[in-house]
Amino acid sequence: MKQDSTQKPQHIHITGICGVGTGALAIALHKAGFKVTGSDKGFYPPVSTNLTDAGVIYYAGWHPEKFDQTIEMGGVGEPDSIIVGGSGTSLSNPEALYAKEHNIPVMSFAQAIGKYIVQKKSIVTVGTWGKTTSSSLLSFILLRAGMDPSYFTGGLSLSHPTGALTTTNSPWSVVEGDEYQAAIWDRQAKFNYYSPTHLLLTSVSWDHADLYPTEDDYFHTFEKLIKQIPENAEAGVIIACTDNEGVQKVLASTQRKAITYGQSTNADYYFHSITHTKAGIAFDIAYADIAANSKKTVHITSPMLGRFNAENIAGAFAMAHHIGIPSQTIVEAIAEFQGIRRRLERRLDGTDRTASPSGITVLDVHAPTAEKASSVLESIREVYEGALIAVYEPNIGGRQKSSIATYDGADNTGAFAQADTVFLPHFTKLKVDSTKTNTNELPLEAPELAAYISKKHAHVTYIENDETLIAQAILAAKKGGENSVIAFLGSHGFRGMIEATITSLRQQSQ
Repeated sequence: MKQDSTQKPQHIHITGICGVGTGALAIALHKAGFKVTGSDKGFYPPVSTNLTDAGVIYYAGWHPEKFDQTIEMGGVGEPDSIIVGGSGTSLSNPEALYAKEHNIPVMSFAQAIGKYIVQKKSIVTVGTWGKTTSSSLLSFILLRAGMDPSYFTGGLSLSHPTGALTTTNSPWSVVEGDEYQAAIWDRQAKFNYYSPTHLLLTSVSWDHADLYPTEDDYFHTFEKLIKQIPENAEAGVIIACTDNEGVQKVLASTQRKAITYGQSTNADYYFHSITHTKAGIAFDIAYADIAANSKKTVHITSPMLGRFNAENIAGAFAMAHHIGIPSQTIVEAIAEFQGIRRRLERRLDGTDRTASPSGITVLDVHAPTAEKASSVLESIREVYEGALIAVYEPNIGGRQKSSIATYDGADNTGAFAQADTVFLPHFTKLKVDSTKTNTNELPLEAPELAAYISKKHAHVTYIENDETLIAQAILAAKKGGENSVIAFLGSHGFRGMIEATITSLRQQSQ
C-alpha cells in the first residue's frame, strides 16, 4: 500500500520504533511516501543510525504531548494511526492511551505488516527455524527477477533492505511469518494477520514454551494456518520440507497436499551432494521440469556458512521456481545473496589475517534454544579445526524449566557436545508475571542452567562480569591455535560483548 502522492501524507507514529523490525518497517513506510515518526525508551546503532539516515523523526521516551505540537514547536503533530510494537510497549503506554482518548486507530506490529506489506499473492514463510533466511532470500530472488514485491523479514539482510513496499503495485509480497504472539495484549500468532496464499513451511518443533505450554498447542497453531491456504492450485500452494517430522505431522493432520523439498529422493525438489567449507556451501537440486517433461538438476553455490542452509535455499528455490521464476535467475540470486546478520555471521574472519592476525574467527549466531545451538555448533565444527568456544544466552523459551531436558541433546550427549568450552554470561533480566510465585514457573538464571549443562559437558562456566568472560573466551580460543572460533549464540545483543571481543583480539595482535 503506497501512499497516494496526490493527498496529504498519512502520518503513522510507531511507539517502540527502535526494534529491528519496527525500525525497518518505519523506513519502508517512509520511503513509500508516508510521514513516519516514532518513539522508544532508547536508541542504539544500527537501528538509530538507519532511522537518522533515512530521515525518520524520532525521540526518546513516551511523550503524547508531542502529538499536540508541530515539528517547529518540537513535537511531531497528531498521527493518523499509531503502531504499538517493540520491547515493553502495550496498550497502557501513554501514547497508546492518548490514541484511545482521541479516537486514533492503534495497530500492533503484526497488524501493520498485514495492512501495509501483505499483497493479494501473499508468500509467507513459517517454521520453528529457517524462516528468516528463507523469506529474506525469497524476497531477494523476486527482486532480482524484476517482480518488485512488497516484503518484510525479521532479520537484517546483508544484501538488501529488510523491508520495502512495492513501487509498481505488484500483486506479490513476501513476509516472514512468526508464530510468536502478535502483541503483549494479543496472544494470536503474528502469521495469522498475513493472509497467506503461498506458504513455505520449513519446520515444526515445539518452541516458545512460555506461549505454547504443550507440544499440541504449538502444532495446533500451524494446523490452523495451513487450513487457510487455498486448495485451488491456481490460487495458492504449500511448499513443505518433507525431511521434518513435525511438518509431516501437521500436513497429515490437516490432510493437505504439498509440493515437497528435502534430502529424500522422493521429494519434488531433491537436494544432495552438499559441500561445506569456510567459503560457504555448494550442492545440487534435482526437480521435474513439467513443461519439458524431463528431470533437471541445477548446481547451487552460496557464500552462507552452515550445511543446514542448503535446506533453506532449497525451499526458497522450490517456491520461486513454482511461481514461474527461471531457474537460472534463481541460481544467480542465490550466489549473490550474502545471508542475514546474526545467522552465522562472520563478525571477524580468521582467514583474513589483515583483519584477524591471530587467525581467530568471531561468529554472531541467532541460536536462542538448545536445539538451535546444537545444530549451528555442528556446522561450525565441520569447517573450523581449532577450539570452538561458545558464549550462550537463551531466549525466554530456552529458560523455561519445562524445556530444560532439551539441553541433553538429541542423542543424550548434550546440546553443546561440539563446543570445547561453554560460557554463560549474566542473563538479560526478564519481566516476570507477578502472579507466578512457584519457583518452577520462574525462568532459569545463568548459574542454574550452567549447572545443568555441566552434567553433560566438562567445561561450562558462568561468569557474571562481561569483561572477565571476554578475556577468558579469548584465552581459551588462543590456546586452541589458528582456526579457533568464538561463537556468540543467542537472541539478545550481548551488551556489546561481540564488539569488545573483536576490539580486544585486534589490539592483542598489534
